[in-house]
This record gives sequence, structure tokens and C-alpha cells, in this order.
Amino acid sequence: MFDGIVRFARYSSGHGRIVIVRHYNGLETGYAHLSEYQVKANDTVSAGDIIGIGGKSGNARGSHLHLITSYKGNYINPEYLFDFSESNTVRNENLWVTKKWVTAQYHGSKRQTELELLTTKSLAEVSHKEDNRKKIHVVRSGETLSGISDKYRISVSRLCKTNSIRKTSLLRIGQKLVVSL
Repeated sequence: MFDGIVRFARYSSGHGRIVIVRHYNGLETGYAHLSEYQVKANDTVSAGDIIGIGGKSGNARGSHLHLITSYKGNYINPEYLFDFSESNTVRNENLWVTKKWVTAQYHGSKRQTELELLTTKSLAEVSHKEDNRKKIHVVRSGETLSGISDKYRISVSRLCKTNSIRKTSLLRIGQKLVVSL
């Protein structure tokens, strides 16, 4: 993706054979489930160099590449940073990253997250305020904690903790639940 230095090239129980490259812009990219390494720790790599051979090592059910991106310890959804279509490019030279793009529960393989690039500080501030606004869900007939947690992409545990209720609590029609902070 970019020039950098291999920080880590070894086996991890979940990711199998993994290579992590720290790039000169501070971004780190990880390439997991490899079948073979082509680099070792402290190697200098250039964009486009082969760092490993794809595979299914670790906790993988089939051959694939698991791409991990992080900046200063915060994992970022790679879809936000890179356009994986035919153009295969970085989406923008400057991108502001908010909680939405570092929180895995907002994204999933079943539902594509709407992509909104934040290319200026003012756009990021507006988005941050919207993300941090308290959202309330009013319980309707037939709803369950599990269904509500799926809808808002938060865990049942977090939903219960935020609302000071138990997983076994009965929901009442019209009851208000805080679903994000």
C-alpha cells in the first residue's frame, strides 16, 4: 500500500501468519491468514512489494486475506481509507477519522456502511457531534433486546449496561432505551 518497515511477521492464534507494516505516515497495515512469509521483522518494504502468499492460516475457514488498518492504536475500517474497486486507490489525501470508523460494531458483512468521507476538520467536527448525540429507541410490540441491539449494532450487554437493565428484563411497549451515547 505504502512504503514502510515490517514491524511484525509471525504466527498469531487468531490471525495465523500475519505481517504488520508500519508506514512512514503512521498508518499500520496488517495482512493476516497468510500461507507463507516473504519478509521478516525490520525489513524495509516499498509499495507493491510482495510480503506474503495468501492462505488460510489461523482461525480462517477458507483462503482469504484479512486486511487490518490502524493509526496510533485505533483500528480503522479499511473501506474508509481505500477504494477497492478497479481504481484501487487511497480515497483522499486527507481524511478525518471519527468514532464511526474505528468502532467495529458499526460495520458488518451483512450490511454495507454508508461511506461519508470527512475531508476537512469542520466536517469531522459536525460528524463527531452527531455521533455523540444520545439516541433513544422507543420499544414497540414484539421487539426484543437482541433485535434492538442488532438494529443499532451494539451488544446486548452494552444496551443493558447503558440502560441499567438485565438481559432477562421484560421490555414494555413505549419504554425508552438509550441506544448510543
